[in-house]
Amino acid sequence: MTEEVLLRVENNYSNKYKEGYPLLTKETVENADSLYEEGTIVVLLDPAGNFIGRGYYGKQNKGIGWILTHKENEALDQLFFQKKIAAAINKRSPFYHSEDTNAFRIFNGEGDGIGGLTIDCFGEYYLINWYSLGIYQFRKEILSALNLLIQPQGVYEKKRFAKKGQYLEDDDFATGTPASFPLVVKENGVKLEVNLNDGAMVGVFLDQRDVRKKLWDRYAKGKTLLNTFSYTGVFSVFSVLGGATKTTSVDLAKRSLELTEAQFSANDIDPDTQEIRVEDVFNYFDYGIKHGLKYDIVVLDPPSFARSKKHTFSAKKDYTQLLKNAIDLTEDKGMILASTNCATFDMKTFKGFVAKAFKEKSYKYTILDEYSLPKDFPTHPSFPEGDYLKVLFIKKQGSL
Repeated sequence: MTEEVLLRVENNYSNKYKEGYPLLTKETVENADSLYEEGTIVVLLDPAGNFIGRGYYGKQNKGIGWILTHKENEALDQLFFQKKIAAAINKRSPFYHSEDTNAFRIFNGEGDGIGGLTIDCFGEYYLINWYSLGIYQFRKEILSALNLLIQPQGVYEKKRFAKKGQYLEDDDFATGTPASFPLVVKENGVKLEVNLNDGAMVGVFLDQRDVRKKLWDRYAKGKTLLNTFSYTGVFSVFSVLGGATKTTSVDLAKRSLELTEAQFSANDIDPDTQEIRVEDVFNYFDYGIKHGLKYDIVVLDPPSFARSKKHTFSAKKDYTQLLKNAIDLTEDKGMILASTNCATFDMKTFKGFVAKAFKEKSYKYTILDEYSLPKDFPTHPSFPEGDYLKVLFIKKQGSL
């Protein structure tokens, strides 16, 4: 697509974009209504008509496009995408030389210079997430660059953008040789089963790698663990391998039972020795409190928003109450592993939720460790919203 649309930035936002802010929104440009075809290349100008940057128009929940270069003579062509992906791969060199880990992110959106695009490595296979129809218009260039630089055995893709009011969760095979699923990959020596052809989520969240290792190395030995919103039970697997005496995994999705059993079995752990419950987490909290259940470690890793028949959860509004429920089920001197991927608040606010929850439950606490995104998930220095992950290891102390 060779046509370029000139966009003039609103005066109040000019310096922000000149300092490198990458996201385009309707509020920051004067003539957003002139955009109609996603994938159109846009040139951002300051109020005086001077060049600021070049990017593309693509609608997603964050905005209407991304600035990709601040070099006036740099074209968004095959060579551009090839250079960006090559630089990102080079930064992940330690992962490519690791004998223990072969599942990691090789390209993290605006953090690697192309907003709206992520690429993950799962052994010899790669997964591309397209977050707007706009970036999807560069599919040919990006696939060509990936195949030239890596020669993967196969590439899968997820179209994570809206079309005619419907949210797509396509799991298309893109190029190469189709994989046999489940695909078994390694993370710090632990075997993980993933399915790149089965909906939006593949079986493991790669951004929690460092958190799982900390749980395994330092905290799990000799402990009982409750893993809520457990998905495929990966936190539980790492805990058992780290010496946990018993894990309980709770998730509402019916498939969580089968998938969690498979993750245990892949690591020679008998699933029957662990408890796996298909149940609304909030109902389980009620059950646990009623029956006086206590755990040494409670893992809280909910989605930013979730809805069941009886409950609706929003991380921004309801995380404090979730923590209060977890406090009730945590042994004295026990620990809560609290995590959120909600990008609408920062770590300071998240710590505020913790402080409020413990105060209202009349307990003291200590934050033992905290994590944000790992090294293979770099963020843009001018876009703090991209650093979405917030994780705290919290020790429950005595009463106030």
